[in-house]
Amino acid sequence: MLVYALTDTGNVRENNEDSYYISNDDSLKLFIVADGMGGCNGGEVASKYAIESVVNYFLTHYKKCNKDNESIKKFIVDSITYANEMVFDKSFSNFNLTGMGTTLTLLLIENSNYFIGHIGDSRAYLIRENNLKQITEDHSYVEELVKMGKITQEEARIHPQKNIITRALGIDEEIKVDMFTGEVHKNDIYFLCTDGLTNMLMDEQILKEFAESEKIDEACNNLIKLAKLNGGYDNITIVAVKEV
Repeated sequence: MLVYALTDTGNVRENNEDSYYISNDDSLKLFIVADGMGGCNGGEVASKYAIESVVNYFLTHYKKCNKDNESIKKFIVDSITYANEMVFDKSFSNFNLTGMGTTLTLLLIENSNYFIGHIGDSRAYLIRENNLKQITEDHSYVEELVKMGKITQEEARIHPQKNIITRALGIDEEIKVDMFTGEVHKNDIYFLCTDGLTNMLMDEQILKEFAESEKIDEACNNLIKLAKLNGGYDNITIVAVKEV
C-alpha cells in the first residue's frame, strides 16, 4: 500500500483550517481528512480535535472490535459520533470556539474491503481501471438543489451559496453519518480531499493527473499546484492511498 498526504493553506487564507491523518501502523489502515469552520481559530481547532478524537477512539477500542463488516461499519459510526460529542462539548469551553464545526471523511481498509464514514462536503473518490467515481455525497445546500433538479452540476460549481453545508460534525448534539463500503481491488486509488480542491478542479482533471503521473505523490503535488493556479481561494488537503 502506498500512501501520500499533502495540505496547503492556499492563496487567500491566513490559517489552515484543514487537518488530516494517515496511519503508520500496518494493522490499522486508517486515513482521514477534515475541513473546519468557525470564528477566530475555531475551524482549525474543530478539524484537529475531531481527528484526534476519532483516532483515540480507534486506538482505544478497535482491537477489541469484531472484524465482521457490519461491526466495522457500526464502529466507524460510533467513532465519528464520539468525535462529534467531543467537538460539541469543546465549543462551549471557550467563547471564541462557539459554533465551531468540521467536515470529516474517513477511510478504513480492512478484510480486503474499504469502509468510508462521511459527514460534510469533503469527498472520497475511487480511481479504478482509469475511471474516477465519487463515493461520497456532498452534504451541501447546492447539492440539495442539484438533487431536486433546480440547478445543474455546472451551475452548482459557481453558485454563490456553494459553501453552505447541511451536515457537519460538532454543530449539533446528534449527527447522521453516511457509510459506504466495497471490495478493494489491486491498483485501486482512494482519494480523500477537502473542497478547496474540488471547488477549483473538475473531476476529469483529478483523473488526468493520476493517469499521467507515475507516482501518487507526483499527482497530489500537481493537483495542489493546479488548484492554486485556478484561484486557491480555500485551504487544500489531499490524502491518496493506492493498493498495490
